[in-house]
Amino acid sequence: MKPNPALILIDIQKGFDDLSYWGPRNNPDAEQEASKILKVWRAKGLPVFHVKHNSTNPKSKLIPNQPGNDIQDLVKPLSTEPVIPKNVNSAFIGTDLKERLDKQQIKDLVIVGLTTDHCVSTSVRMAANLGFNVRLISDATATFDKSLPSGEKIPAEEIHRANLASLHDEFATVLTTEELLKSI
Repeated sequence: MKPNPALILIDIQKGFDDLSYWGPRNNPDAEQEASKILKVWRAKGLPVFHVKHNSTNPKSKLIPNQPGNDIQDLVKPLSTEPVIPKNVNSAFIGTDLKERLDKQQIKDLVIVGLTTDHCVSTSVRMAANLGFNVRLISDATATFDKSLPSGEKIPAEEIHRANLASLHDEFATVLTTEELLKSI
C-alpha cells in the first residue's frame, strides 16, 4: 500500500439505523468494522474523508437538518477531518473530493460505508475511472433488501455479494477489515 492511502467513509449516517424505513439489511457490524479502520487511520495520521448524503427527497431519513442526516457516533468526524456533502450517489459528482485528493497527491483509496449497491458502488466505480487505486472493504459495507418490479424480494446479502463480485478486480480490490489492517 502507498504511503498515504485515504480512508473514505461514505454515508455512515444515523438515518440508516431506521430499519422500519429501509427494511432488512445485511452485515449489521459494518459500522463497527468501519470504526476499527478509522481508529487505525487516525492513529497512523493517515488522511480521512467523510462523505455525507444530503437527500433532496423530503421523505428521506437523510434529509439535511434532521437527526437521520447526522454521521453515526461510531465514526463521528474530528474537527480536522473534512465532511464532503453530496446529494447524488457518487462522492465525486458535485463535490470537491477529487480536488482534495489531488491536492494531497493521494492515489490510493480505502472505501467503506453505506450502501453497497448505491453510493458505495457508484463512488468506487467513479474513483477507479478517475485513476484511483481502490480497496473496498466487504465487511465495512452493507445494504438493504430490494424488490424487483415483479415484487420478488432480493435479500440484502445477495445484493451485497453480487455488487462486491462486480467491483472486484475491475474497479477495486475487495478485502475484509482484517486483511486490510494486516497490510498497513
